[in-house]
Amino acid sequence: MKRVIITIVVVIGVLALIGWVLSKNKAENEAKTAVVAETGGAIVVKTAEVSRQPIVLDFSANGNFAANQDLMLLSEVSGRVTRILVNEGARVSRGQTLALVDPEISNLDRQAAEESLQKLKTDYARYKSSFETGGVTKAQLDDIELQLRNAEIKLQQANRRVEDATVRSPINGIVNRRDIEVGAYLSPGTELFEIVDISRLKLEVTANETQVVNLKVGDKVTITTTVFPDKEFSGTVSFIAAKADNTLNYPVEITVDNSAASELKAGMYGTAHFKFPEQQPAILIPRGAFIGGVNSNRIYVLNKDTTAVTRQVVAGRIFGEEVEILKGLEEGETVITSGQINLSEGAKVQPQG
Repeated sequence: MKRVIITIVVVIGVLALIGWVLSKNKAENEAKTAVVAETGGAIVVKTAEVSRQPIVLDFSANGNFAANQDLMLLSEVSGRVTRILVNEGARVSRGQTLALVDPEISNLDRQAAEESLQKLKTDYARYKSSFETGGVTKAQLDDIELQLRNAEIKLQQANRRVEDATVRSPINGIVNRRDIEVGAYLSPGTELFEIVDISRLKLEVTANETQVVNLKVGDKVTITTTVFPDKEFSGTVSFIAAKADNTLNYPVEITVDNSAASELKAGMYGTAHFKFPEQQPAILIPRGAFIGGVNSNRIYVLNKDTTAVTRQVVAGRIFGEEVEILKGLEEGETVITSGQINLSEGAKVQPQG
C-alpha cells in the first residue's frame, strides 16, 4: 500500500513539472511573437557603421628574465677536496681558481706516464739504429713507433688531469650555489658550483603572427617590472623564432644590459612594451561581421531599404576583434555584426538599438 502511494505522488509531481514547462514555453513563444509583430516581421540584428579608424600596432608582452649564462660546473677528476676558495654569492672571473682537489693520484699517474715515455724513446732510438743495420724489421720499428705515440698521448692526458685538480671558473659570473665541502670525495661528473652570469639578461616573451611580422632583430624595447614600478629598462630584440611554438606564438628574446647596478635578477617577471610608428587610418569592421569566419571574406551589408545583402570583401590584418578591409567596403556603409544565422539574401531586417 505504501509503495502505491509513493508511485501516485511521483506521477503527480511529474505531471506538475510538465505543466510548468509547457506554460513557460508558451510565454516565451508569445514574447517572440510580440517582438516579430512589433518589427513587422523583420529580423532583429546588430549593425556597425563603416569608418576609417587609426591602426595601433603597439603591444605589450609578459615574460621572465633568464641569465645570460647559467652553468653547472662538474668535476672532471677523482679525488678529495682540500680547499674551497669561494663562497656562495662571490663574483668570480673566467679562469679564477674556485677549489683544489688532492692531486696525489694524478701526480703519480703523470710520473708513471713520463717514465714510460722516456723508456719508449730509448727503445725507439735503439730499434731505429738496428733497423738501419738490418737488425730489426720495418714492422717491429712501426710497432715501437706506435707505442711511443700512445705514450705521448697518455702523458698529455695525465697532465690534463693534474690541471683539472685545480677547479677554475669557465665564465664570469656569480656563484649561485656551492655543492661541495672540504674533505668531500669527488668523482667525474660530481656537481661543484652553479655559476650565473647576470651582467646581461634575456627577457623571454612571445608574439602572435600579427605582432611578430612587425618585429626585427635590433629593435629597441622599453621594459618595466613590478619589482621596480618607478623605473624603465631598455632592451634590444636579439632573437625572433622562425617557427611558432605549440600555442602558435613565436618566442622572442630581448637582451637587457644589467652590468651597471645588477638590480634585475634571473627569474623575475618583466613586461616588454613594443612601440611602432603611427599608421595610416584604415577601414576596420568587427570580426563578428563575417559569415562563417574571416576566411570566408563574406559579410552582410544593410541597404537603405533595411534589407540585408551579401558583399564579397578582401580582409587584411586582424587586430584583436577588429579586421582591416582592403577592398569591398566604403565609409558610411553599414554592416551587420550579429544575427547573420537567421538571414538570407534580401531579408528584411531591423537594426537593434
